[in-house]
Amino acid sequence: MEQLKAFGDLVLDVWKNGLFGVDIGRVLVAAAIFLGFLVLRKTISKVILHRLERLTAKTETELDDKILSALEPPLNLLPIVLGLFFAREYIGVEGTVALLMDKLIRSLVVFTIFWSFFNIILPISHLFKRLEDIFDRSLLDWLFNAARAALALIGAATILEIWGIRVGPIIAGLGLFGVAVALGAQDLFKNLISGILILSERRFKIGDWVQVNGVVEGTVEQIGFRSTRIRRFDKAPVFVPNTLLSDNTVINFTSMTFRRISWLVGLEYKTTVDQLRNIREKIEAWITHHEGYVNPPSAPLFVRIDNFSDSSIDMKIYCFTRTTVWGEWLKLKEELVCVIKEIVEEEGAGFAFPSQSLYVETMPWETPEARG
Repeated sequence: MEQLKAFGDLVLDVWKNGLFGVDIGRVLVAAAIFLGFLVLRKTISKVILHRLERLTAKTETELDDKILSALEPPLNLLPIVLGLFFAREYIGVEGTVALLMDKLIRSLVVFTIFWSFFNIILPISHLFKRLEDIFDRSLLDWLFNAARAALALIGAATILEIWGIRVGPIIAGLGLFGVAVALGAQDLFKNLISGILILSERRFKIGDWVQVNGVVEGTVEQIGFRSTRIRRFDKAPVFVPNTLLSDNTVINFTSMTFRRISWLVGLEYKTTVDQLRNIREKIEAWITHHEGYVNPPSAPLFVRIDNFSDSSIDMKIYCFTRTTVWGEWLKLKEELVCVIKEIVEEEGAGFAFPSQSLYVETMPWETPEARG
């Protein structure tokens, strides 16, 4: 009997001081509290979100709705933090365990706060659309991404400080490491600075048709930190380092207001003056009255007899089309070629082609004999 009593006392002592000196019953209840919050996590977060949605529904702006949508993931973590907090309060542990649990809860709170700010930056960025008139959209995206990265670093540093890890020496060590890396990655930083200059100067944007002399011609798809992706017209992507785009001449065809046509039409030398004048006047009149071409003073328009070439009388045609789309521009050029040929043929003239004339001097059949 005494042995059973001793065993019962042992079980009771283990029950009261079985885990870090804490009553096992209190540990089980605390675990049940945490599991309850964990199971009801979705329900609790939905209740909070529903309350907030009722408040945002009263406003006309969509910004608060986007912010609320961004806050949904951090709010799903909040019940877990609450469960840990109430479980710790119920157990009432002291010493090292209490300190560890306190640091864990504080870390989760910091993580939730900075996660919320991290997600909010994206919907807030839409407030700065007016700045797109001053700065390129890609540059603004870079700035907002840098702000999100800064928030992530500050949040990480705060959590490290909670756990007693000093951030200052780490930053100093990273500074020395950064100097060493910078010396070996000069090209990377050159490309980064060149990319910022490209965006700040608004040389081109995503979707523009550009030509980099001696490098590539195509459509800009992405402007990155180190390189820019340009897709050629044969659909092959080309990754161009930003330094090449910064140092070389870049032609932005998308920014054209009109598109130019510049030709020299060679007419035969037997073409009369009246024919030349009639051809010139008819071509100029056709271009002037065609809605696809631009008239002065919006853009220059010249149809003039220009030069006496080796085998032709050259007529200069210089005009601009309203469209800058390549396919439509080619169609207008084709139409103009056909019209010029019809006008030249109507006037009874012809087009010259490169030719050479050979003059042979007639020599006498006999030469006088030399007199002795």
